[in-house]
Amino acid sequence: MKANRSIPAATVIPVLIYPDVREAVAWLSGAFGFVERVRIGENHRAQLRFGDGAVIVGDVRHDRRPPRSGEVTHSVTVRVENARAHCERARAHGAVILMEPTDFEYGERQYTAQDTAGHQWTFSETLADVAPEEWGGETVSSE
Repeated sequence: MKANRSIPAATVIPVLIYPDVREAVAWLSGAFGFVERVRIGENHRAQLRFGDGAVIVGDVRHDRRPPRSGEVTHSVTVRVENARAHCERARAHGAVILMEPTDFEYGERQYTAQDTAGHQWTFSETLADVAPEEWGGETVSSE
């Protein structure tokens, strides 16, 4: 894949819609630790990075809108080093914690939070390398 400084290097890049892009960037940076890498207009779009991943924050122009109250259309999963500490940081910034850090049989400790626009985020810390077959999953491809 060719490099281009105008787009994040991640292979998959979710675009999430917020009523106020600048407010969303500030909150996502403070609560979840994202770092803004590119700003497109004052309140149009922003590219944020987290480790080797990325997310684009978009405005509400045209037919784009954030989730409505009580509506869950998607969730974004982000891998972190310490889910408990990350959860406390998010909580301190006003994130609604939907699921406290929980250890799962598939080797992950995860928590789920809702941001100020209603987007759901799951943050996942790897505790152990567990084969999917050990908990009821099935390996389909080794890639």
